[in-house]
Formats: sequence, structure tokens, C-alpha cells
Amino acid sequence: MNNTNRFWYFFVFVACFALSIPQSIAQEINDASTIKVDELSDKEVQDLLERAYSAGLTKSEFIKALEVQGMPAEELAKMRKRVDEEDSSRTGRNTKISKRDSREQLDQNEITSGMYQSPSATPLVSNENEIFGSSLFYQANRRLSFEPSMNQATPKSYILGSGDLIYVDIYGQSEQYYEATVNPDGFVLLDNIGPVNIAGKTIEEATSILKNRIGKYYTGLLGSNPNTFLQVTLGNVGSIKVNILGEVRLPGTFTLSAFSSVFNALYAAGGPNENGSMRKIKLVRDNKQVAEIDVYDLLINGTAQLDLKLQDQDVILVPPFVSRVKVKGEVKRPMTFEVLEEDNFSDLLGYAGGFTDEAFKDRVAISRITGNQRSVSDVYQNQFDMFILKGGDEITVQRILDRYSNRVQIKGAVFREGTFALAEGLTLSKLVKNAEGLRGDAYTTQASILRTRDDLSTEMIQVNLRGILDGTVPDIPLQREDVVRIASIYDINNEQYVQILGEVKRPGVYPYSKEMKVEDLIVMAGGFQESANSQDIEIARRLEDTDLGTLADIIPTQVDPDLGYNPSSPSLVPFDQVIVRKRASFTMQRLTAVEGQVNSPGIFAIRSSGERISDLISRAGGINQFAYAKGATLIRRTEFFNTESEQLRRQRNLEGLQMKLAEDPSNSEAQAELLRRLLTDSPSALSPVDNQLAQNKKESLDQIASETPGFAVKLKETEAVAINLEEILKNPGSENDLLLEEGDIISVPKLLQTVRMRGDVVYPTTLRHESGRSLKHYINASGGFQRRANRKQTYVVYANGAVKRTKGFLGIKNYPPVEPGAEVIVPTKGPKVPLRLGEIVGITTGLATLGLVISQINWQ
Repeated sequence: MNNTNRFWYFFVFVACFALSIPQSIAQEINDASTIKVDELSDKEVQDLLERAYSAGLTKSEFIKALEVQGMPAEELAKMRKRVDEEDSSRTGRNTKISKRDSREQLDQNEITSGMYQSPSATPLVSNENEIFGSSLFYQANRRLSFEPSMNQATPKSYILGSGDLIYVDIYGQSEQYYEATVNPDGFVLLDNIGPVNIAGKTIEEATSILKNRIGKYYTGLLGSNPNTFLQVTLGNVGSIKVNILGEVRLPGTFTLSAFSSVFNALYAAGGPNENGSMRKIKLVRDNKQVAEIDVYDLLINGTAQLDLKLQDQDVILVPPFVSRVKVKGEVKRPMTFEVLEEDNFSDLLGYAGGFTDEAFKDRVAISRITGNQRSVSDVYQNQFDMFILKGGDEITVQRILDRYSNRVQIKGAVFREGTFALAEGLTLSKLVKNAEGLRGDAYTTQASILRTRDDLSTEMIQVNLRGILDGTVPDIPLQREDVVRIASIYDINNEQYVQILGEVKRPGVYPYSKEMKVEDLIVMAGGFQESANSQDIEIARRLEDTDLGTLADIIPTQVDPDLGYNPSSPSLVPFDQVIVRKRASFTMQRLTAVEGQVNSPGIFAIRSSGERISDLISRAGGINQFAYAKGATLIRRTEFFNTESEQLRRQRNLEGLQMKLAEDPSNSEAQAELLRRLLTDSPSALSPVDNQLAQNKKESLDQIASETPGFAVKLKETEAVAINLEEILKNPGSENDLLLEEGDIISVPKLLQTVRMRGDVVYPTTLRHESGRSLKHYINASGGFQRRANRKQTYVVYANGAVKRTKGFLGIKNYPPVEPGAEVIVPTKGPKVPLRLGEIVGITTGLATLGLVISQINWQ
């Protein structure tokens, strides 16, 4: 990959990750011309730098991308300075004036020029086909680069070469400092000393040469008791060129750091390709092989030859692999491995990480190429160290069998169900003892043993469990895979329960107990409701042997209201139903309301079932001088109103009490106890009583509407009832004076002085009411009828909700009177449908036929 493509690859990455820069950076990185570096905080610059490093970018590549995007030179210099400062802070280096304070690294482009850049690691199809060790150099593992440390002390064995910068310190009685670079001829030039040839020498050898040369001028360096000392250190690391050849992903010549190892070079070349060897990588120096590297030593034992430093013009040769074998099944690394000539199966097992916990370890199957076909060999555990592998071998390690060699099971009415070991001489009684004995509900008349035969069919063995445990019947020896089932008496009998209905707090089904009384069941149900009649309780008892006409035995009973002990109270039997009825005299308060022009409007409770409208108006102080009695309206609930049951209403009241007590932090002890009872004893959910009458009516109306085109009924929960309050107040108790019902609202309006015109009149408007004027007057005052007005169907809706329509006889229309607050409604005729040609011909033909008949009659 050339430098241009590499640069654009990094530039695209920078543009992509710029969207995740903190919001305080006002401009995106893809518009670098508008970035103001002084406005960026240190944290934001550090975040950019960390992201660049984690993506594999270098500082120079990042700065170059900004430059190409149009960042001005002045801002680019500021950004470079900020990045250098943040980078120095991140690596812990102190910036000082002298170049000796830190060892300079070569630019990443220079060190890794030609480095393989894989676009992405292609995921392998399966682990078994993956070559062990190849993923070490994949793109997914680019963080493992084997890069040498630049902060390590200069190794004494380091060989100096062209471009190396050295520092020579002289200290003691005399002090001097030299800084020089090895030139291409291998010399360093020291002031007042002259050139010294140190190329190809180690640091230790160069120190000795310089000491002898400089000792001519500083005599204290030489002798048996020197008083002046000399130290040579490496200033920066030079670069070397390494040739990587053979079966690698990107062979070529690479420029690397002089501290680089073989693994660093292999990483730069992308590692061995699919045909490359991992076991016999050769390092050639001066036409001689100086080392052979086995990558498996690093992967298996962690003993990499990282101390083997490369030198300039070294050659790394990756030959083709020797041979490979594949391991499948129950090993920890089911992969393809490269093996050497002397590797046996035990060695391969070490490469594969060993067996898994569920592996069958006694024998493995090996498929081997023999001639022009394959053959299968079984290798047993004692042969693992002797079996030498060959290329193309496929080893399969199987899983242990999913079966038990000594298992028996016991289920049912024992204290400890489960699986037990089949010990020698294990019998049914011993197994029951191992299961810690029978529970009290165990059905001991019989037990069953499910036995598995040799052909995997099963048979059921019935045994007398009671006789075996008593010793009166011989015990049963158990066999492998026997399953013993001991039933519970409740498994073969119906569950017994009783039920309570009616006026109790928690009606429902409860478990039956022997000698249970009615009082016990009522207490379990939370006690009586306030409406319960303790003297009218029935027990409905199931009958077993009776004629077809009798369904249940009804037993009337009574209990004390306080549920005290009563020895004469009948005991319940399983499946009894206890019904607690309501007191006939019990009823909850029922509310009505009066609004409008009365002296004391508001909410009123109905005093008695015979209370009427006149009584309620009287309790409200009567109507005042502004009231329009003829316009009063009664709003009454219909059967479709969702009326809450008394039980639900009581629950709402208890919830309100609970909320009130919870809001008060200073409750007394009695109030706190009441709140606790409300929180624990109140029913969690109640529903309104079903209104079966309303449901039946709704279903009937829906059926009529579905069968009758154009028929639709709008169901209302409330509706207005027309009343004549003026007549009611004059004659209290008359047939106009209706009895009150719960939820009634009587609305008494002010004296109205207008008449509203609606419908098919020329100008629908609101007119002033004039006494003695007819309906015709108000229609004319609104412009008269429109052309499509249905004059015969004109009607008046009065303020109290009453309706009257126009009547006619022999062409004479009798319009209803108009009172204050009335609404006059003029409906429209239906759309006029023009006659079709066929209809006109039919009518004409019919008339002609009728005329002919008449003429014939007259002629006769």
C-alpha cells in the first residue's frame, strides 16, 4: 500500500470519528478551515489524540489530514504544538531544552515504511478451519504489535551504525560533554579530538575506544587510579532495513527501529500467509542462519525470543509449512495445527489446550492418508506419547456418553426426591430411607417402578409399598435406571374446598379442613360486610345419591354478629357453598342535586323512597324571583349509566380514608393500626355490578340497527326529562311531581327572553321573545322558509326539554306556541331525485292505459 492510499485511508477515518468529538468543539473536523485551536480545551485535544492513537494514526498523519482539509498554517502550527504537549504529558516525558533529556523516536512513517495494512480481518467460518497462530497477526489484534520500548536503557550489546546519536559524558576531576552522530563512513567527530571510527561496534566496545582516544587529552581517565570517568549513552535510535521474504502476507524490505525484534518485523509484514510456516522461521545474517524462530513457543509457553535484536540488512525467511493436522471435537482449541517431524499426539494435545471436561479420553479416532485413500486408526490413552503425527491427519475427540452407569431415581411423596447412586444391594426400602422417608401424605397402598429393559423398552412394576416397609412382603432389588414413583393421597383424590359468597369482605374459595364451622369460614373471608344479615345464611350442600329433581340440600343457619363460638353451629363438609345475604333494611345514602335559581342550590341526600321533586325544591329553599319554573329540567340517569355497586362504593370510601390517614404524619396509635388494617385487609380490586337489563337492551338495539338500513341509536348515560315545575309547585304530590332517584339533577334556569331559530330558514338567528306571537311570526322574522324546508315537520323544543310539532288538518297547519327559551327547528326535505327516462315512460304508459280504460267505460 503506497503512502497516498494510506493517507486517504487515515483521512477517511478522521472524518468519520469526528462526529463523536465533544459538543464544545464548534466545528467538525471535516471543515478544518474554521477550527480555532485556542478555543479547544486540553481535554478536547487529548480526546482527539487518544482517538487517533487507538485507531493507529500517528501525529504526523493526523496533522497532515488537517492540513489537506484547509486548516491555515498558523492554526496548524498551534495544533502541532498542542498535540506535542498533550502527547508528552500522556507518555510521562518531561520536556527540557537539551535533546539528552529524552530518547527521540523515529517518525512512525519512517520506522514502519512498507508495513502491511490489512483492511479488516475476515472472520473465519469455523474454529476447526482456523490455523493456530495466524490470528496473532490479524487486523483484529493490531494492538499487539511487539513494538520495542524506546525508554529502555541502552543495551551494551547494541551495535552502533550510521545515523546513531551518542552522548559522551566526562565527569570527575575534569568535566566535558560531547554530542555526535555517526556519519555514513562510520566516524563520529568530537571537538578538539577528531574523528573516531565506532561503526559496527557495540556500546561497550565504543566506550573503550573513546576512552583510549580521549585519555590522551584527559590523563585522569587512564591509569590504575583514575579520577576522571567517561560514559557513553545512546541519544536516539537509528533505523535499520530488514528484508522479509517467503510465505508472508506482504514480503519486502522494511525500515524498522534498531531495537526491533523478529516478531516486530513479522508483524510489519502481516505475518505468515496461509502457506507460511509458524514453526521454522529463519533469521539470516551475513548469509548465515543465526536463529530459527518457533511462534508456538510464544503462543504455548510464552517464551518468545524478544531479546534477539535485528541488525541492518538482516533477512527473515518464512518457508512453507512442514505439515498440518486438524483436531475436531472435545478439545479446548479445535483448530488446524502445524506439526514437526517428531511431534506426537501428546504434543498436539498440548497445542490444542488439552481435553474439555466432557471429552472421552480413553480413545481418539485418527483419520490418516494412506496411499490414495484414508484409513482410520484408534489411539488409546497409553499410546498418546508414542503415536507420531503425519501431515493430513484428522483427529476427532468424542464426547462422553449421555447416560448413567449407576443411577436410580425416586419421585413423589418423599422428603428428598432426586437421583441416587445404585449401590450394591440397594432395595426399594433402602432407597426410601435414603430419600429421608415418606411424607405424611404418601399413598402407601401401592407404588410403581418404571424399569428400562436392555432393548430400551420399559415395563411398569406395581409393588405393595406398605407391605415392603412393614416387612410382610419381600423387598424389591433395584436395577440401573429404575424410576420409583410414590403417589400422594392428594394426587388420586380431588382437592377439597368450600366457597363463601355474598356480604363478606373477601368472598371466594377456601381450603377445607375437618370440623370447619361457618364462623371459621367467615373469619377466613375477612368477616361480615356492614350490610350482612347474620341471621339469614344458607349452606348449599352437594348431594351424591339423590333423584334427578333435587340439585342441592339447603341448610339455613344463623351466627352471632360478633362471630362468637357456637357449639350448635353446623360443621361444613367439602364443596359446601355458604351464602351470606344482605339486610333488607340496609341501603347506602343516595344523592341528588339542585342547581340554578333556587335559594340554596347544592347536593342533597334522598330522605325517603317517597320523596318527590317538590320536596327537594322545598329543602332547597324554593325558587327565587329570577327563576323560570316552566323552563326547569330534570336530568336523570338511564339504564346505560355505569352505576357503581355498593361494594365498590364502600371500597372507594375506604381508599379515601386510607389516603387521608397516610397524609397525616402524626396519627395516634389507633389511627396507625387502622391504616395498617386498611393496607393489608382491603380487597385489591372490585368491579361494578353488571347491569343485565342495559346489556340486553343494547344488544337488541344493535341487532335492529344491523338489520335496518339507516337506523342508528345513540346510547346515552343521562337524558333530560321534561317537567312542568310550575305545575308541580302548585300541586305537590300530583302525577307531574315525580319521585326522586339517585343521581337526579334538577336545573332551574333564569327567566329566558329569547327564541332560537334553527334549520332550513333563510337566516337562522336568535330572536327576542314577544308574548302572544305565533310560530309563523318568528319564521318570518328569520327570513321565512327556504325552498327545501319541510314545513309540515317544523317543531319547537321548549326550555324544559318538551317537544311539540306542527299539526295539519285539511291543509290547515296548527303551529305550536312559542315560549321563552324555546328553539324552533325547521327540518329540510330529502334530496330531490330526478326521474329517469325509463321511469317517465312507465308513468306515461300507465296514464295512457288508465285513460283508455276510462274511455271504454264511458263508451259502454
